[in-house]
Amino acid sequence: MLFRRLAPYQLVVDAASGVLLFGAALLISNDSFTGVVALGLAVALAVRRLSPSLALSIAWVVAIGEMLARTTPDVSNIAICVILYTVAAYGTDRLKWLGLVSLVVGAAVGTFYLTFVQTTIFGVSYDVSGITDVVRIMLQVGITFLGLLALLGLPWAGGLLARSRSAERTSREARLVAERETIRAEGDAARAEREAARAERDIAVEQERNRIARDMHDVVAHSLAVVIAQADGARYAAKVDPTSVDDALTTIASTAREALGDVRVLLGQLRHSQGEAPQPALGDLDKLLEQMRASGLRIDHRVVGEPQQLGTNRQLAVFRIVQESLTNVLRHGAVDEVVELVFDWRYESLHLLIGNVVRPLTRPVPTTTPGEERRGGHGLDGMRERATLAGGSLTTQNADGRFVVHAIVPTSALTQEVGLAR
Repeated sequence: MLFRRLAPYQLVVDAASGVLLFGAALLISNDSFTGVVALGLAVALAVRRLSPSLALSIAWVVAIGEMLARTTPDVSNIAICVILYTVAAYGTDRLKWLGLVSLVVGAAVGTFYLTFVQTTIFGVSYDVSGITDVVRIMLQVGITFLGLLALLGLPWAGGLLARSRSAERTSREARLVAERETIRAEGDAARAEREAARAERDIAVEQERNRIARDMHDVVAHSLAVVIAQADGARYAAKVDPTSVDDALTTIASTAREALGDVRVLLGQLRHSQGEAPQPALGDLDKLLEQMRASGLRIDHRVVGEPQQLGTNRQLAVFRIVQESLTNVLRHGAVDEVVELVFDWRYESLHLLIGNVVRPLTRPVPTTTPGEERRGGHGLDGMRERATLAGGSLTTQNADGRFVVHAIVPTSALTQEVGLAR
């Protein structure tokens, strides 16, 4: 890059330094060519930071013209030292090393010029009459060369030191920026982790609420179906045998009391983040079947095969599927027909079959709005979801006047076998 970007005050300072150098040179010497040399070096001094390469080129041109004119160096030549400093401090890497070459070549050429061409500065006689004169001249040339080398080399070394400090400062600032970016990135990562954890908690809460909604549906639908069946039976039985009403009312009271207790537990889970209450399992099926038989269902419960082990969640799924299926029989099936409930135990899974005769339709099936009856987590969809979450499946079939629910739930034996295979 030929020109560097400078602040306005830097341009003013550099221009002022060139003007001051030119004025000082004119005050010391009135020679016209000296004024031309001073003007050239003043311009080089003024543009040294704006364009170090241009300043070095101008300095070389002026120095060569000065030597060709055989003029005596004056105060304006100090600008050469300042230019060498600037080249080392602000120039490119290539220009920096060109500055080093320039100072070595300049010291050598200047030594030759001062010792053999322009002798007015030192006033040394170069008459050679013996070996001592040769030694004296060589000593004089060596001292002049070393003096010029030090005069030109020290500013260049100072510029190199300033360049190193500037590079170190830039590197430190870049390192601080990188550290800040790292801290910001770590903060963003931590924020993302917190948001992910919050999202997982929200999902877990939503899943828990869905589970509670399914349980609430199962409990309320089952209990109301039993209560309605018992109430209808009591109304008809009261006409024939009034004493039988007490049994129906007892069943209604116990069913409603159990449903109220279950609803209170579910509402407590919904309000508070507490542990889950005990859930029904396969051992509670007998009580459920007795309750459904007391409601008027004729249930043919059969067990095929050797019962296998089921986990707690799978036992709950089986219980809820049986409960929902029998409740649907009370609501939609032919209550006076036998309901088949078959537990077909196999090594890898439990095949659960619930079949009943469908009650003939006496009125059109009411249409439902989307999300009313088929909402996820309720009815048949709820049974399918429970079977799926248990690792199995559930299908239904309505043909030839019979409605059959077929659920498949994997056993613990299959789960252990898969775990060992992994």
